[in-house]
Amino acid sequence: MNGNANRKDFLSIRDFSPSDIQYLLTLGRQVKAHPSAYGSALRGETLAMIFEKPSLRTRVTFDVGIQQLGGFSLYLSPVEINLGKRESVYDVAKNLERMVQGIMIRTYSHEIVEQMAVYASIPIINGLTDYSHPCQAMADYLTIWEAKQHLDGLKIAFIGDGNNVARSLMFAGAQVGAHVWVATPPGYELDAHSVAWARKRAVETGGTCTVTNDPDEAASGADVIYTDVWASMGKEAEAEKRKHIFLPYQVDATLFRRAKPDAIFLHCLPAHRGDEVTDDVIDSPRSLVFQQAENRLHSQKAIMLELMKGEFVKLPGLVELQELAHI
Repeated sequence: MNGNANRKDFLSIRDFSPSDIQYLLTLGRQVKAHPSAYGSALRGETLAMIFEKPSLRTRVTFDVGIQQLGGFSLYLSPVEINLGKRESVYDVAKNLERMVQGIMIRTYSHEIVEQMAVYASIPIINGLTDYSHPCQAMADYLTIWEAKQHLDGLKIAFIGDGNNVARSLMFAGAQVGAHVWVATPPGYELDAHSVAWARKRAVETGGTCTVTNDPDEAASGADVIYTDVWASMGKEAEAEKRKHIFLPYQVDATLFRRAKPDAIFLHCLPAHRGDEVTDDVIDSPRSLVFQQAENRLHSQKAIMLELMKGEFVKLPGLVELQELAHI
């Protein structure tokens, strides 16, 4: 990638430079537009997919994605591995690096993916941890770019829990020069360290990062309204308590009208309709949640291409990716 050719893992958006993120978004857009050009790019390569948390979109998009690139996938459930319990992270990494060419992990602790990256000589992709969801953020900004034709200067409002999705959305926004607002109930804000990093990076790109407890302020004049479930996986026991706390943060038609007339609605899914979002918003013409879900496929294909191949297929008549990456 631009200025970062030796990076082998995809663990967090903050690990990359702004030009790296722009490059991957551009590659994802090119892969989406010309899928047949990449049909044999990873021929014979195998991606091991470790799932400590269940998933619809992560499983299907990585499984289909690697196959569309000419490779194979291997699904590994907690029964086969049970990281850190049945078998150590070190032993799993050292075994798999001799058998496959890449590992995608969807788990709880971010420390697990960091350890795997240290121990394994092959690329590690973070499919989700409690700390971050970088693949989702890449799909988010690919979708926003398609809808708005640019990313810099846009106001992107995340309303709900200060969770892994909000954190990665904020990190990526700081990388592309967007103005990201995160509105949460008191006590559910993003951690100060993550906010400080995003604000520092945003200074370089012309973006901003704002945290607030006021959903109306966040939504006002926004180009994008984004929300997620109020109780993420692993926090289901808090679901009933959170319903009462988060109700003022529901994205309904009244809140959505505070955004710009051409604002779009995003949700990483699955959605709890009637909780964090109402049907009239998520089913409206301004909702791009299914385009957003599809873009997980294309953005992750770009990530796999970059990490597992290290180069892209040049198509006749197309300019260099670096020239396309002005977003």
